Formats: sequence, structure tokens, C-alpha cells
Amino acid sequence: MNPAKVALVTALAGGLSIGAALLGERWIDPEGGGIPLAGLGQGEPVQWPEIRLPDLAGHEHSSDTWSGHPLILNFWAAWCPPCLEELPRLERFAQRHADAGIRVVAIAVDRPEATRAFLAAHPVDLTILLAELETITLTRRLGNRVEGLPFTVAFDARGRHVFSHLGALEQDQFEQLAARLDAPSATPR
Repeated sequence: MNPAKVALVTALAGGLSIGAALLGERWIDPEGGGIPLAGLGQGEPVQWPEIRLPDLAGHEHSSDTWSGHPLILNFWAAWCPPCLEELPRLERFAQRHADAGIRVVAIAVDRPEATRAFLAAHPVDLTILLAELETITLTRRLGNRVEGLPFTVAFDARGRHVFSHLGALEQDQFEQLAARLDAPSATPR
């Protein structure tokens, strides 16, 4: 195994553990509803970001594509075991809620060749985009203070941030998120 990759994964795991311990209380829904929310601080509400990222074929996708629909961005990597456990649940969620207009985009924070190799062996029916260097900065702005993976963030149909979670989500948590995105306050007027 590549020593640099081992060091990176070890540092990421340590940082994730320390960050989760230090910031854990800010990631828990104060109402106890089971949906963790990022404490994004004071000021202007976070809107969905302007992104332009390539897919595996090199075609660029823009956030404008999903305008007017609830959007879930999931940041993952082929070297991240919790990400790989979560990916099939994300795919089931996307298929189950496609008719409701919820868009799901999985953004691979990995080398393109590693992502292609993983998906060739484990195909999924999701929109997969490839992260660029600025993507890590983007996840930080969206509430991922420790820059860990997997990281999921959701926006309602108006583009307002409604959810952030660091770590793998279970199927019931995805379903709770769908209910939140389908709420009347989440639909465009």
C-alpha cells in the first residue's frame, strides 16, 4: 500500500475523531429529531454553491442544472470505508425519491482513475462528479469543519441550506431528510 495514502488516511481519521469530539454538540439537532444540522454560525443563510465539476466522461456539470429542485450533495472517496458503506444507501434513496424531484449528486474527492476503477467494479446509478482542489474548501464553507468524509449537505428547492452531516448516514436518516425536503416550507412558491 502507498505510504503517503496510509499517512493521509491516518491523519484524516485522527482529525475526524478530534473534530467530532470538539464540535460534536454543534452537529446534533437540538430538538432531538435525529437529523444532525451543522452549526453554520451567524449571518446570512448558506445558499447552494455555484459549482462546475466534471463527470467521469469529462463533461462539465453546473449547479444551475438542479435549480428549482431539492439537492443533496454527498462528498465521498473510494478509499473511505464509511463512504463505500453509505453509497448503496444513497443510491437507493436517489432512486426512491427521483420522482419527487430530489436531485442527488455524489462528488468523488479522489483521483479520477481511482474513482473510475472503483465504479467499474461497483457500479452505481448516481450522478458522479469529480472534485477539484477547491471542493475541499467548499465543503468547509458548507459546515465540514474537519474536512472529513463522507459529508452530506442538502438544500431545499429554493437553494437554502437545510442539512449537513459528517459521517455515513443510515437509510432511515436519508428518509427523514426526504421528509424534511418535501415539507411545505422547502418547496418553491
